Amino acid sequence: MINCRDWRVIPLENIIAKTRGKTKLIAEVSKAEDARLMLETLELGTDGVLLRTTDVTELAKAVAAVKRENTTIALATGKITAIKQIGTGARVCVDTCDLMQEGEGILVGSQSSGLFLIEAEVHENPYVQARPFRVNAGSLPLYTLASMQNTRYLSELKAGDEVLIVDRQGNVRTTNVGRAKIEFRPLMLIEAEAGGKKLKAILQNAETIWLVTPTASKSVTELEVGDEVLVHVTAQGGRHFGVSVPEEKVIEK
Repeated sequence: MINCRDWRVIPLENIIAKTRGKTKLIAEVSKAEDARLMLETLELGTDGVLLRTTDVTELAKAVAAVKRENTTIALATGKITAIKQIGTGARVCVDTCDLMQEGEGILVGSQSSGLFLIEAEVHENPYVQARPFRVNAGSLPLYTLASMQNTRYLSELKAGDEVLIVDRQGNVRTTNVGRAKIEFRPLMLIEAEAGGKKLKAILQNAETIWLVTPTASKSVTELEVGDEVLVHVTAQGGRHFGVSVPEEKVIEK
């Protein structure tokens, strides 16, 4: 049982490094945010936490932190049906507190029921260095997933917020936004069809924005009608402040 009363992270890192695999470590905490910190320290964390509190809300938050596991999300193949340049507008670069690899990025879309997997800036080129922490995600009103249950508009994201990183196989992990950078750039409209649904997204028209495909990825500047890309299609319904309401009838064009 560990209870670090003043310095917490560095002593815990030392203990985990020296005892991992030799014994079980349980950290005593009083808040849910500390429980998560203990479970993520040194990327390994303690084997468990002991929560001392009389606050039911803190207990529920701590349980959620302990149960946070690797999850997956269903991805489908969408076929590109239209590509159109639409002029200049505001777009958002989401700079995360993570390093992504080829085939990883975030899901975005003009409709909450249909999202495209936009790849992180992981590709080297002669003009710009790779920025594997960044996803050039698209225009301000696009949706993205902040959790498995909630969406956010790209315009709402700010430092410290959570977003989901998704890979080609649908594996999901949570990261935090380091910053959201909004700039005005030439834009293009991408349309696709998947499962009988029409999906749309407005992205920056530049060589560094790539969509993840079933086997690789492709820059939006090389995209052609008929190409296949990975998308996430949800059930019918609407959203209220990012929360899914399946019974609500919403028409998004």
